[in-house]
Amino acid sequence: MSGVTDAPFRRLVAELGAGLVVSEMTACAKLVEGRRDALLRSEGQGVGIHVVQLAGCEAHWMAEGARIAEANGADVIDINMGCPARHVTGGESGSALMRDLDHALTLIEATIAAVSVPVTLKMRLGWDDRTINAPELARRAEAAGVRMITVHGRTRCQFYKGQANWDAVRAVKASVALPVVVNGDIGSFADADAALAASGADAVMIGRAAQGRPWLPGQVARYLAGGRRESAPDLAAQLAMIAALYDEMLAHHGLAIGARHARKHLGWALDAAAASASAPAALLKQQRQTVLTAEARAVPRHLAEAFDAMGDSLGDSGGCSDSPQRAAA
Repeated sequence: MSGVTDAPFRRLVAELGAGLVVSEMTACAKLVEGRRDALLRSEGQGVGIHVVQLAGCEAHWMAEGARIAEANGADVIDINMGCPARHVTGGESGSALMRDLDHALTLIEATIAAVSVPVTLKMRLGWDDRTINAPELARRAEAAGVRMITVHGRTRCQFYKGQANWDAVRAVKASVALPVVVNGDIGSFADADAALAASGADAVMIGRAAQGRPWLPGQVARYLAGGRRESAPDLAAQLAMIAALYDEMLAHHGLAIGARHARKHLGWALDAAAASASAPAALLKQQRQTVLTAEARAVPRHLAEAFDAMGDSLGDSGGCSDSPQRAAA
């Protein structure tokens, strides 16, 4: 998720038990140019298995970007053929590549030839409902040497509207022998069960549901491994997580850029805390306004005060922490 899964966030999610975390989509040409933002996007110290996701539309630059990512420590290269954003597809990258599978294969083959680490692929079901070609792309990618495929259960033209079609991913799973991961709208234990049952996939990928809830992927991983349903962490633990993430983001990006990048995480964390505490909407709105407009160095103090207010709300209401399913609602 561009602008979300930077190295500090991935480290946190990995520490909380996620099986695999993937970098922000990184433009291969910018990585080759040595652009600071691209290098930061592909940094992965402390994340466990380091997966760098590359996007591009030319085989030469994909190969060169993959070489640089591997030289900088990537354990896996993931090719993005799923991003629906107009500024990406307008440059014939991301899910636009699903309109020309012959060209898409040249990028896959060039990337695989350039590196010694495994190469994986992220895709959608197709460009639109009339061109559902994910099974064909999966077959051709497997033949080229791709080691794992993740499928978001929507077409590009759906963007994030409607419901992800997990059933449609089953055709991809049936077309290949390699591991297939189902993605899209997975935000609870029940969602994970349903997505796996509908798709026949080998694993689930959690995206937007982890925003504000970095513990969720690890909880789902432990649930799928052993059946244990964990509740959301208490407010003190949630505060410790977001406070540490804020500090790391400032150190990673620098004060000005880090504060801007962190703002969305702060908002999501407050939303999650309010859901856990069943806090009134007016209280959440007030605390969001205070925290998200605070000067960067004052944020930790206001954040702690916001969580205290959420805790007081919890005590006043006599409520209890919500389960992950409630928080995802």
